[in-house]
Amino acid sequence: MHFNFVTLFPSKISTYFEEGLQQRALEKGILTYRTIQLRDFGDKWGRVDDTVYGGGPGMLLKVEPIEKALQTIPDRGKVILLSPSGSLFTQKKAEELSKLSILTFISGYYEGIDHRVTEHLVDVELSIGKYVISSGDLAALCISDSVLRLIPGFMGGGEESLKDESHSIEDILDYPQYTKPASYKGWDVPEVLLNGHHGEIKKWKETHRKSPFSE
Repeated sequence: MHFNFVTLFPSKISTYFEEGLQQRALEKGILTYRTIQLRDFGDKWGRVDDTVYGGGPGMLLKVEPIEKALQTIPDRGKVILLSPSGSLFTQKKAEELSKLSILTFISGYYEGIDHRVTEHLVDVELSIGKYVISSGDLAALCISDSVLRLIPGFMGGGEESLKDESHSIEDILDYPQYTKPASYKGWDVPEVLLNGHHGEIKKWKETHRKSPFSE
């Protein structure tokens, strides 16, 4: 799997891949990535944003520097724009993206991005939730992480756990899980999980799965 990140803050991206499973994936050749500094394609002052036509607060990223940045990527694969107005990213979408070999992420900032980017330069616009964050970099990393976990070898032998974990079964969240000690400050693990009766344990797990996005 190869990722391209078009971003104003390449160090935010590269820092994320410097440790943990991501670092191991790089070492094993499961993952490669590239960051593209968007300011390299701005005007002579490195400016990549401007005021909004028709009036409005804040600044928008301009279409020209984004197109120029994309032109430096020989194979862009699927181009993804991270935006609060995009379609909601789900586990199903993660599974679809994991079957591809190259993904290119464009991070949104400020008040947003010139809509011509959405119309002409990207394949899909995605959101990680119904809230706003300061930049699309975190959203891009969230999606890349979700996709990477589905790549064979990334989990270092832990792929079996992917078959029965959160959101993997018809958007049903995982059941509560416990580990030792069985009792702590009077907070006890449910007895059914300690009795070794596999049928009862399975039934308990099925009845205690959570509904997605419950409040």
